[in-house]
Amino acid sequence: MKKRFRILVTGSAGFIGHHLMLALQRAGHHTVGLDALNNYYDPKLKFRRLQEQGFNTEEIKYDTLLSNSTLHGSYFIQLDLADAPALQQLFKAQAFDIVINLAAQAGVRHSIDHPEQYVASNLVGFANILECCRRNRIKHLLFASSSSVYGLNQDIPFSTSHRTDEPISFYAATKKANEVMAHSYAHLYSLPITGLRFFTVYGPWGRPDMAYYIFSKAIVEGKPIRIFNYGDMLRDFTYVDDVVEGVMQLLDVKPATGKAPYKLYNIGNNQPEQLMEAVAILERLLQRKAKLDLHPIQPGDVRATFADVEDLALETGFKPQTSLREGLSKFIDWFKMYHKINEVHALQEG
Repeated sequence: MKKRFRILVTGSAGFIGHHLMLALQRAGHHTVGLDALNNYYDPKLKFRRLQEQGFNTEEIKYDTLLSNSTLHGSYFIQLDLADAPALQQLFKAQAFDIVINLAAQAGVRHSIDHPEQYVASNLVGFANILECCRRNRIKHLLFASSSSVYGLNQDIPFSTSHRTDEPISFYAATKKANEVMAHSYAHLYSLPITGLRFFTVYGPWGRPDMAYYIFSKAIVEGKPIRIFNYGDMLRDFTYVDDVVEGVMQLLDVKPATGKAPYKLYNIGNNQPEQLMEAVAILERLLQRKAKLDLHPIQPGDVRATFADVEDLALETGFKPQTSLREGLSKFIDWFKMYHKINEVHALQEG
């Protein structure tokens, strides 16, 4: 049996965080999920995810987690990473082995109008995580980066050896900053850190601001869907279970020591798909034609993403298992259940 760790997952009520918490619970690890539960999108979805994880969100006991280091099992705490004193208290009380930082203000387009939210969460919050990990001698910090860091890079497929100093959104800039901040802590304090560049993650319990979710909702409601760059977009769609498997495989793989115990990995499907193919699959699954509203490419967007995952495959044997058709089918099954879509395609909130 693999060793069981005490693990903190930040952003645990988010999309990837939710699926990762379920996987960690199944594997028998002792987990604490942390989330600010902000209203970037409907918090109702976040609370439903927490319920699926087995938490009664009306009975969250903050003091227990902040003062008792003998807890085992799975727990949740609502906490903002910008609250440095409370975060430090949590780290001292729970003596984590591993920290997986998925908490961040998400959304490329949202960052154009609200950059201050990204400073507070993605920069200040991440700095607080780094400092807590240093002070409490965490054995391994894994953190979410993004394929958006590749920015204006034209080399395909994207490799972690490529330059990433030309971000085209402020969200991407904060993720690039996270990577640089993490490297400095790994170098200065010998803190083992692994960065995870996720590529267009999709699946059940997904974020309502993601394209595949927006498209599905619009198709059901008979409304036009906005397609940018006139549909000429390639995305390395990666099913959430494949992403989680990649993360799980890396839990016990610490970066080799050297100038810094630090390593970056792409976690993607390694097979980009045309955006219009995703639309066609959704049409077939929902048995409705999409009404297309075509536009030029918008600020912050890149035409194509394509992950080179050779490093991850060599280290862990990682190989994505889920085709776009299979993954979108699973998403639509959940989408219909969550929104209680009946035969006439009435859409309700979950």
